[in-house]
Amino acid sequence: MAALGGDQAERSVGRWEAAVAATGAVSVLLIEDDAGDALLVREMLSDAAPDAQLVWVRSMAEAREVLRSRPACVLLDLQLPDSFGLSGLDVVLAAAPDTAVIVLTGLADQYLGARAVALGAQDYLAKAQVEPQLLARTIRYAVERRAAQETARELAEARQVAAENARLERGLLPVAIVLDDAVSVLTRYRPGGLGLLGGDFFDVVQCPDGTVYAVIGDVCGHGPDEAALGVCLRVAWRTLVLAGNEEERILPVLSEVLGHERAQDHVFATVCMIRVAGDHSSARVYLAGHPPPVLDGELLDLPTGVPLGIRGRHDWAASEIKLGARWEIVLYTDGIFEGRAAPGSQPRFGLDEFAALLRVTREITPDPEVWTDVVIEAVEQRNGGPLTDDLALLVLAHAPPAAVG
Repeated sequence: MAALGGDQAERSVGRWEAAVAATGAVSVLLIEDDAGDALLVREMLSDAAPDAQLVWVRSMAEAREVLRSRPACVLLDLQLPDSFGLSGLDVVLAAAPDTAVIVLTGLADQYLGARAVALGAQDYLAKAQVEPQLLARTIRYAVERRAAQETARELAEARQVAAENARLERGLLPVAIVLDDAVSVLTRYRPGGLGLLGGDFFDVVQCPDGTVYAVIGDVCGHGPDEAALGVCLRVAWRTLVLAGNEEERILPVLSEVLGHERAQDHVFATVCMIRVAGDHSSARVYLAGHPPPVLDGELLDLPTGVPLGIRGRHDWAASEIKLGARWEIVLYTDGIFEGRAAPGSQPRFGLDEFAALLRVTREITPDPEVWTDVVIEAVEQRNGGPLTDDLALLVLAHAPPAAVG
């Protein structure tokens, strides 16, 4: 049995990989400079683990190339021509971190074997005590143990991501502060594509004098950085409102906060903010690059200013709207209308189409608890599946006591 080298190594590794892929066998790389020991290992595996596919190299230099194939198990001699002791283990673990490693030691080096396990090897064997069944069993257990460790690591990472997402969700999707039973708030939020949070955020705060502030915003981009920035903007907005700042100052200060908190200069955010008067008969709407709200099923035609975060001094003018005794205002982010118009189609669904869908659905099922879900499901069906971008939807409504029920 010859060790791999040069073109022979490339051909042998190719056959080794093909055999593993075809049979589902356990791929084993033996790094051993002694030909007699290597022959002994091959014979033991042939007897006790015929499904194991073995490839042999004499040095760590030769092993580096083979490790790219990510073998299931490595049998590593700790005394090689180009590595000694635990230095070879470091190389193997760095090159193939998912691979199970079993170190081969002499009787006098068993302490070193125990150290190897502490540093990341799955097990160690004293060469003089190895017999076929022990070798086969050790390889099998090592591979299974390494797989279990990898599964545990992935599970821990998934739990960490879930916990981080939960914290971001609590920041992005707060509990509205509403003091008046005549005012109701309903929200919907769905993360885009891969289920990762983006920068959509919203909030509602009612002041002691009855004035109601509502905001919805969308930080450009998608991911944890955008979500964290969205949380920052949402908390800053609520703080500005609760502190009693003049409404005209809220968006300029929020834009300044964005400029300081963003990681890159090109990041911006669109925002729609509404201030409903204390008697709930009128409202002022501020649009910073954001689509206009829908009032009682009709899309409002309002001027919009630039998004937050655009350099330069900007003023966001208010648009006055009259409200009846009973009204319903819908705020939303662009994810709800930027999907495909039909499965597999290139054209976007579009704002006008979304407004028409909302109006018709609302006429059929006026309960916002129902029509919001119907509209979102219809938009996703037209898109042919989950939307790429996040979508957020906020329904702010007023029904005086005489009209309740």
